[in-house]
Amino acid sequence: MALTAQPLADSPVLNSVRAALDINVNQPERIGSVAAGAGLVLYGASRKSLGGILIALLGGALIRRGVTGHCDMYEKLGINSNQLNTETGVPGNKGIKVTRTITVDRAPQDVYRFWRNLENLPKFMEHVQSIRVIDDRRSHWVVKGPAGSDVEWTAQILTDRENSLISWESLPGAEVQNAGSVRFEPVNNGLSTEVKVSMQYLPPAGVIGATVAKLFGEAPDQQLEEDLERFKELLAGQAA
Repeated sequence: MALTAQPLADSPVLNSVRAALDINVNQPERIGSVAAGAGLVLYGASRKSLGGILIALLGGALIRRGVTGHCDMYEKLGINSNQLNTETGVPGNKGIKVTRTITVDRAPQDVYRFWRNLENLPKFMEHVQSIRVIDDRRSHWVVKGPAGSDVEWTAQILTDRENSLISWESLPGAEVQNAGSVRFEPVNNGLSTEVKVSMQYLPPAGVIGATVAKLFGEAPDQQLEEDLERFKELLAGQAA
């Protein structure tokens, strides 16, 4: 009887390791996703209609998120809530999401180093008044609000890959829940850097939330674009 060797890439051991490495959703979120997904599947199935099928499919996606512990949106943002014992800055797919990319004429290590010093961010982020670094991971943000008011939160870095990726999220109790990431990709033979910033905000509900939402401008995508243009000009004016 001929024996067929199982490809190494498909071995159960490697698949288990690969699955563990792909987990980017913490345990409380996974439990909530399964519970919510099961409810949607049951409700959708009971409707026996096209709308019901769509609801059931959404429920299935939530169940998959809970069972696998993997969230595609978190992966795109570079977020891994499984590294923390707290809830994530922005749950699920809620809030205001903005992504912008710009090419900076500096090497990735220079661009990363400047951004990683979080106290540099208010120099080009117009709405950020100040950032106080607490330790290697945590920082306290003060952001300009409407009518001279301030909005504050404490953020924590989730992923820090030197010269490659920084991701963060607000800690529980933030006035504005938020999360985001910045990726640094070498271009032009490493002489320049493509900077991709993804940010997600979840203002509180109600009148206060509407006021806070204005904090980020009527067009947050345009605001981020303008911030990145200032970032590019700032780095261009610095010595290598």
